[in-house]
Amino acid sequence: MIAEQILFSQGFGTRHECTGLIVQGRFRVSGTAVIDPDEDIPTENLTFEVDGVEWPFFEKAIILLNKPEHYECSLKPIHHPSVLSLLPPPLRVRKVQPVGRLDEDTTGLLLLTDDGKLIHRLTHPKKHVTKIYRVTLKHPVTEKQIAQLLKGVQLADSPDIVKGVQLADSPDIVKAVSCEKLSELVIDLGITQGKYHQVKRMMAAVSNRVVALERIRFGNLSLPEDLKPGEWTWVKSAKEITG
Repeated sequence: MIAEQILFSQGFGTRHECTGLIVQGRFRVSGTAVIDPDEDIPTENLTFEVDGVEWPFFEKAIILLNKPEHYECSLKPIHHPSVLSLLPPPLRVRKVQPVGRLDEDTTGLLLLTDDGKLIHRLTHPKKHVTKIYRVTLKHPVTEKQIAQLLKGVQLADSPDIVKGVQLADSPDIVKAVSCEKLSELVIDLGITQGKYHQVKRMMAAVSNRVVALERIRFGNLSLPEDLKPGEWTWVKSAKEITG
């Protein structure tokens, strides 16, 4: 791939702007400035520099962000800044977007990518990709509540209740695929769906309340312990998520 196309594909501006970066000597490969926009450069395992900052080449970008509180997973946020504001300009130019959404007050593992097919694979209900949330509760969790979550609950405020009777085939009956009790007030809850406020509504359905919510795992990918809120890192391959 020629130098100008590399920078353009990685979000460093228009073709004209990318050509300018190159002829100004601001694009380097293996420590050497590349000044010919048409120079052919192998992209396999390529790491390059722009203005002294290293960038790995990825045909499709996959980003793992440790989402902090008070950020919206929206391209057009209303009440709080967008999570995209936490990313450097080249990634925003590439138009990465969140894989699903986390509520404004939910923290933890958020994936972003410019790969539309991957977004579909990870969010389609039939794919059953497990997400695990660390849930801090207001009231001590009971074994009965855990059993209810694993068996399936009618989501709180669901319309599929007729005179207090739960409909057996209701699409709003959801169940956890896992539920590990870490302490009296903390559980790790695994779900495959992505309904609106799902975890909060599931806990309300068993007469408890969520105080804090953090996503710690998406598919096979866990939130790195050393990744601070607001920081991000590259995911080298979709296989790290899907296995």
